[in-house]
Amino acid sequence: MRRLTFLMPGDPASLTGGYAYDRAMVAGLRARGWTVGQPRLPDGFPFPGEAAFAAAARCIGEIPDGTLVVADGLAFGALPALAEAHAGRLRWVALVHHPLALETGLADVQAAQLFDSERRALATARRVIVPSAATARALAPYGVPPERLHVIAPGTDPAPLAAGSGDDGLTLLCVATVSARKGHALLIDALAGLGDRRWTLHCVGSLERDPATAAALRRQIDTLGLAGRVRLHGELPDAALQALMQRADVAVLATFFEGYGMALAEALARGLPVVATAVGALPETVPAGAGMLVPSGDMAALREALRRMIDEPGWRAQLAAGARAARAALPTWPQAVAAFEAVLAALATPADHAGAPR
Repeated sequence: MRRLTFLMPGDPASLTGGYAYDRAMVAGLRARGWTVGQPRLPDGFPFPGEAAFAAAARCIGEIPDGTLVVADGLAFGALPALAEAHAGRLRWVALVHHPLALETGLADVQAAQLFDSERRALATARRVIVPSAATARALAPYGVPPERLHVIAPGTDPAPLAAGSGDDGLTLLCVATVSARKGHALLIDALAGLGDRRWTLHCVGSLERDPATAAALRRQIDTLGLAGRVRLHGELPDAALQALMQRADVAVLATFFEGYGMALAEALARGLPVVATAVGALPETVPAGAGMLVPSGDMAALREALRRMIDEPGWRAQLAAGARAARAALPTWPQAVAAFEAVLAALATPADHAGAPR
């Protein structure tokens, strides 16, 4: 039985795509016979305070010498000094869902600090795993040698085709944490210009991770008079989310960058057509015939794509057919776990078969 330690910051049950990926890998590796230790890093990354840094230092310091350690990039990229200090005794594997410096809304000095921090940390990793070719390209300036970089796309669970709203109004669904990068404000502005059409927008995603953005979004919705048409659900249990997806007509996302776009892959699994921005990995995740991708930050183009979805049912049906065709080609979690295991197995040593990591 092979052994490793998997480091995540904060609550491993957090409802984001990155944490979902991490959880799926841990569960999948355990199902394939691995013993996976999960010491918990503190919350607060990628900007840990002194207490969080000290707790992370204690946690990492307690990991036995020689351990194979997979570290989520949200924390790993913010801990270059610890990555460097322990690189001689731990076999680091970095899992980068989204380069830290590419987060929307950062001041230039913050972005520069995060770039340097993550560049240093990644230099210590024996392997770097990313969810898409687009994320791999985004890491080019970080100097990760190509032979250490591996693209492993997330899997997608099989799902029944969505039934849709069943009336002449359109039900739009946006599944994304409410943060500056996800572009909710742009989406609301685009929909505000379509007030004479029948539509409803359901937004599912944390309202707590970026409270300032969430508060500003609430004010925007009220100012535009859309409180009756835009629902901010916050995080929902999976059953409630699946029920919303079953009643949805279109998946929407006005994000400024995506390392993969798991929420849109899940929408495709239900045969939902997509309106989103052509950023990061989304052109790879959403086939051309399954949705309409518009330039990042282009509110007019986004509004026009949404208008067509509402006004042109034939075009919407054509894209829905493309989404149904695309669902068959979506990667599965067993495939993703097998690829992940292959990367780890190349680094495994006889020591991984004895002495469980903490």
